[in-house]
Amino acid sequence: MSNVSFSTANAGLDALEARLREDLAWLELPAPAWVPARFADGARVLDVAIVGAGMAGLTAAAELRMLGIDNLQLFDQAAATQEGPWVTYARMNTLRSPKQLTGPALRFPALTFRAWYEAQFGREQWDALNKIPRTQWMDYLRWYRKVLALPVVNDTRLAHLAPRDDGLIALDLHAQHGGPRAALARHVILATGREGLGGPYVPPIARTLPAHRYAHSSDSIDFDALRGRRVGVVGGSASAFDNAASALEAGAARVDMFIRREEMPRINKLTGIGSPGLVHGFQHLPDEWKWRFLHYSAQSQTPPPRDSVLRVTRHAHARLHLGSPLIRASAHGDTLSVDTPKGGYELDYLIFATGFHSEIDTRSEFAAIAPHVRRWRDRFEPGPMLANEELASSPDLDARLAFQERVPGACPALARIHCFNHAASLTHGKVAGDIPAISDGAQRLARAIASMLFDADREQHYAALQAFDKAELFGDEWTDADTQRVINAT
Repeated sequence: MSNVSFSTANAGLDALEARLREDLAWLELPAPAWVPARFADGARVLDVAIVGAGMAGLTAAAELRMLGIDNLQLFDQAAATQEGPWVTYARMNTLRSPKQLTGPALRFPALTFRAWYEAQFGREQWDALNKIPRTQWMDYLRWYRKVLALPVVNDTRLAHLAPRDDGLIALDLHAQHGGPRAALARHVILATGREGLGGPYVPPIARTLPAHRYAHSSDSIDFDALRGRRVGVVGGSASAFDNAASALEAGAARVDMFIRREEMPRINKLTGIGSPGLVHGFQHLPDEWKWRFLHYSAQSQTPPPRDSVLRVTRHAHARLHLGSPLIRASAHGDTLSVDTPKGGYELDYLIFATGFHSEIDTRSEFAAIAPHVRRWRDRFEPGPMLANEELASSPDLDARLAFQERVPGACPALARIHCFNHAASLTHGKVAGDIPAISDGAQRLARAIASMLFDADREQHYAALQAFDKAELFGDEWTDADTQRVINAT
């Protein structure tokens, strides 16, 4: 890459963007806008509001635009170019996905990462590339947003979401630099990533520690401040190893990793059955089979990538403690003391790489809808052998990735609030957050919303059908003699 000049890379991108414009033109995309405008409170109502402008939000917006739904807006609490985890709390050197996956390209070759990469650096460097550098993936997503002209409002977080009596959904938003604002939408998509509907999970044992002495792996962590310090990392996931490596590379004196399991998982089970069959078939499985698939996957666990593990174990002052869950933790002055079944340790800082939860009740912005959202635990009992609290808290979505009511009729607007994030996995499979099937998920969602919008406006569309009067025959295509000749011939 260092041998490619800035002007050459720009020329390559210009050519790629011209190719994309031509491809879309030949396919007559995006489709012309067709949704009738709706107004309320003196302003145009958004047809779709998307909360989150990371990969999932951008892909959903792009597909909606392709289908002629262009009255939409994305809102993201991050600053521009900082959306999603890629340049914030993701700390791996490269993506874990194979480089050839098409990700958010929506089946357009010119939208793939490969096309973007080769346009700048050439085929030879593509062939030499092993895996995609994490920060370069973010560069690609920035280009994706720009080339498709997707409308994103940054530095704006959702403060409250509430259905109105007129069927619209009110979004109370807080802009970092502009204070409160509001928007009304007919449909809302929650494209909130791995965090989903809940947030970072920190085990109760953390409550015994001073807040400034520990962090969750998704927090902003000043690794430079850990130089010369004794750091503990709880967990054995890819994120755990990435955070441990970041601390080691920043100069930590020692890093101890506390891993609950006696042995590290070595096989990524879901990879073994990855196929279009899984992508399109999972949503139609009986409930008990959906649960069995994801429960088995969770019990087997996904191993951290080999590169992430080697990134830690190459350091002589890194220690892996298997079969070592934390059973006690306390602070004594500047020292943290933690106990495991295999011994006690003294630390200066602790990082919990303990994943996320999906409990919507814990999110204040969803307080108006959370009591009405049906969870899997509300209607499905897997039995004690397959019990899994994380799965049980998953929302029980419909075929359109929309929430369903616990009590029918209590909150009909849930049918127009769509869960396009990690929490959708139990109902729909891995189509709402991971790179491999994100385009399939976005197309499933966008087509569902298109269908719902058309149905909701069917009276207006029927009136338009009746009013349409553009003639294709003008009456001069035949004469009375022509008509008489046809009658005589019969």
